[in-house]
Parts: sequence; structure tokens; C-alpha cells
Amino acid sequence: MFQTEMTKTALTPTLLLLLSITMLGCTQETQNRIGRSLQNWTGANGVLEVYSGGEVVKRFIKIDKLSTAYGTSDKKLRPYRFGYGVMDLNFNLQKDPGEKKVYFEFSDYSTSYVFYENPS
Repeated sequence: MFQTEMTKTALTPTLLLLLSITMLGCTQETQNRIGRSLQNWTGANGVLEVYSGGEVVKRFIKIDKLSTAYGTSDKKLRPYRFGYGVMDLNFNLQKDPGEKKVYFEFSDYSTSYVFYENPS
């Protein structure tokens, strides 16, 4: 048992060093993909605001992630994103009674939007 604990203790710094060296060899895009994967796995308190005429016309809160659509057979990217979030009907950045989690999608081409992490 002593050897097992000592082995685990010795392996942890070694694995961290190996992971750090591997990350240094990755391109920026690869590092971003890894970061997004971790972000998606841990979740985020995302906010999506949709604009029209310079004003917010829809807001979704408590979004874990936005996904880019892929074709079923050709696996090519589609020009829209989708996700699940609470529709913030009164624009107060809080889930109020009656506000429910909904599915949404929006076009990359025609939708003016901002997606950010809610700081509160």
C-alpha cells in the first residue's frame, strides 16, 4: 500500500509536466479546441443576445454551450448555430417564474448576436 501511494504521488507531477510539454507543442487552434472542449464539459453561464436595429430583441440565459450544425451525411459545417437556454422575457438576466428552457437556432449570415459569459 505504501508503494502504491508513493507511486501515485510521483506520477501526478510527471503527468502534469508531460501535459504541459504537449500543450506547448500544440498550435493555437488546437489549444483553442481543447479549451472549448473543457469549457463545454464544465459548462458556462452563457448569455446570447440577438439584435435588430441596434436593440436587443431576444435574450437567452444559462446557456452551457453553442454548437455549430454539421450535415448528417456529408459532415460539412452548416451556416447556423444552436443550443438550449432560458428565454429571458423581461431582459433582467435572471430566470423568473414562467421563463423556460428552450431550444434555439440562429443563422451565422443574417443574425446579429453577441454571446458572452454572464459575470454574475
